[in-house]
Amino acid sequence: MKTLIKLLFLVAVIGLVAGCNKSDDLITDNNVALKSAQSHLVTLPFKADFVNTFLAETGPNPICGEWDPENGQFWVMIYGEGEGTATHLGKITHHFEFCNDWVSGVYPGPSGYMKGYFVAANGDSLFVLIEGQVKDGRLDHHPEDVIAYFTDPWEILGGTGRFEGASGHGMTDDYIREPYPDNSFHHWTGEITLIKGKR
Repeated sequence: MKTLIKLLFLVAVIGLVAGCNKSDDLITDNNVALKSAQSHLVTLPFKADFVNTFLAETGPNPICGEWDPENGQFWVMIYGEGEGTATHLGKITHHFEFCNDWVSGVYPGPSGYMKGYFVAANGDSLFVLIEGQVKDGRLDHHPEDVIAYFTDPWEILGGTGRFEGASGHGMTDDYIREPYPDNSFHHWTGEITLIKGKR
């Protein structure tokens, strides 16, 4: 009887040790799963099409630069908003405010002041920067009533929600038409880099 008890005790100890080893393996497996869920970068194509309504031109603005017509400086602040669509955002609204030289078309000017962002339907925002020059005329593929255009580089400067830490860049194919009330038409193409698995 004592031999049987010793044998059962030995079997129980072996089972306990084997169980601990199996548990350790599970912890290791969980660690591997956690490591595979860590954040990584994904770069995807990006496209945005939207229509801007110019809300206001404030005239001379010290943020933008000097108002000095005698020396050819006509810096103004311009505000615009509108709607459209963008990949990875769906339907969007946007807001832009920037400095612009009314004669040369250069923006955002010597101060570099430019505030631009897209907002997705769920409220996540994507911050963007664009700079260049509005030029008179039109390109061959633009509609006949285009009076000015700008093909300039844009850059993504991060965002909120799923766009936190986002980056990217591309080019615009934008133009201004008259006499439309919503007269600034924007077509952006490029790429966006998102942080996946961050949550």
